[in-house]
Amino acid sequence: MRGNPEQTNTVIVGAGQAGLAMSAHLTTHNISHIILEKHRLVERWRTARWDSLVANGPAWHDRFPVQEFADISGDDFATREEIVSYFEHFADAVKAPVRCGIEVSAVTRHSDGGFLVETNSGQIMAENVVAATGPFQTPVMPPLVPQDDAIQQMHSSDYRNPQQLRDGAVLVIGAGSSGAQIADELLRAGRRVYLAIGPHDRPPRRYRGKDFVWWLGVLGKWQMKTPPAGKAHVTIAVSGAYGGRTVDFRQFAERGMTLLGMATAYEDGVLQFADDLGRNIRDGDANYLALLDEADAYVVREGLNVPEEPEAKIIGPDPACVTQPLRQLDLAAADISGIIWATGYGQDFGWLQVDALDADGRPRHQNGIAAEPGIYFLGLPWLTMRGSSFIWGVWEDAAMLAAHIVKGNGMPR
Repeated sequence: MRGNPEQTNTVIVGAGQAGLAMSAHLTTHNISHIILEKHRLVERWRTARWDSLVANGPAWHDRFPVQEFADISGDDFATREEIVSYFEHFADAVKAPVRCGIEVSAVTRHSDGGFLVETNSGQIMAENVVAATGPFQTPVMPPLVPQDDAIQQMHSSDYRNPQQLRDGAVLVIGAGSSGAQIADELLRAGRRVYLAIGPHDRPPRRYRGKDFVWWLGVLGKWQMKTPPAGKAHVTIAVSGAYGGRTVDFRQFAERGMTLLGMATAYEDGVLQFADDLGRNIRDGDANYLALLDEADAYVVREGLNVPEEPEAKIIGPDPACVTQPLRQLDLAAADISGIIWATGYGQDFGWLQVDALDADGRPRHQNGIAAEPGIYFLGLPWLTMRGSSFIWGVWEDAAMLAAHIVKGNGMPR
C-alpha cells in the first residue's frame, strides 16, 4: 500500500442524481462519506444528451422533493442546461463532498471487514460502498451494420443536433423516448427520416387536465414493485419536447416519416426488418387506451371534477407504411447516410470485485441492499419500484438505504 488509506464510513461511486441524493441523506444522519466521480458532476446530463433535450416530466415532478427548479414554472419541462444547474445548486446547498476526476478501479473486501477502494488518486477504506453509477453506463450499439465510411453510425448518446449528420436520409433504430424525440427533431429539420419501432408503451402526455406522471402516481403505477410480465425491457415513448406532446407515430408518418419494424439482419447493403410494425403500434395504442380507461375509472371512483376528453380516445387510421410495411431497405438506394442507434445502455460493475454480482455481472440485491453486506446499489431501474430510476424515486430509495446504513445491517446471504 502507498501509505495509509484514507478512512470514511461510506464511499459513493458516481455523482449523478443518485449519488447526490445518497449524500444528502447520509449528511442528515451525520454519516461521513465521500462521492467519487470520474468525470464531472452529473456528467451524463452534460455530454451524453442531445442539445435540445428537455426532461420527460414536468418540473413539479422531475426533481428532489426538497428543492424546486429556479426560474421555470412547475408545468414546464426543464432543459438540459437547467437540469445541470439544478444539480449544481443542490450539491452546493447540501455541501456534497464530491471529488471529480477520480476513477474507481476496484473495490475489494479488506481483511478487517471493510472495503478497500482503489482509485487513480489513492486508496480509501470504507465500511460501506454505494454504486450510484446509474442506468446509463455503457451505450449498446448492436453490430448489425458493419462500420465503414459509407454510413455514419452513432449511438443516441453521441447525437447532438441535425447539423452533426451528413446530408441525406437518416435511419433511427429504437423508438423509446430518445429515438422518438431524435427522429421528430430530424423530421422538423427537413430530413428524410426512417424510424424502426419495437415494443413500447405510449402514454398520453396529458389527459383530462393532468400530466401522465400525475396519473401514474394516483393510479399507484409508480410504486409497482415489478414490471408486468414480459415488459421488463419495454421502452416508453414519451416526450417533454415542444411544450410536451403525446408521441403519436401515425402523426409522424403523416408528416413524412417512414415507420419500420425491428431491424433484424443486414447483408450487401440491405437491412431486413421484422413483420412486427403493426403489432407494435397496436400494442402501444392498447397501453395508451388502457391508461385512459383507468384514469376515467379513478375520476368516477374519487368524484373528481375534471373535464372529459373523449377526443383523446380517437385513434387515427394506419398510414400506408404500417398497412404495407417495408420488410427490407437498400440503404444506398434510400440515400441513407446515417444511422442513429437509440438502443439503450448496458451496465458495467467490473470494478466491484466483491460477492455482489451474479455470473453475468448483474447486481445481486434486495431493494438495493446487496448480497455482500455493506454494498448498496442506487439509481437502477426497478430497484425498489417503477420510479426508482427517476429523480424523485432515487430520493426515496436513497432515504431507505441511508437508514439501512445507519442501522449497520447487512442482507443475509
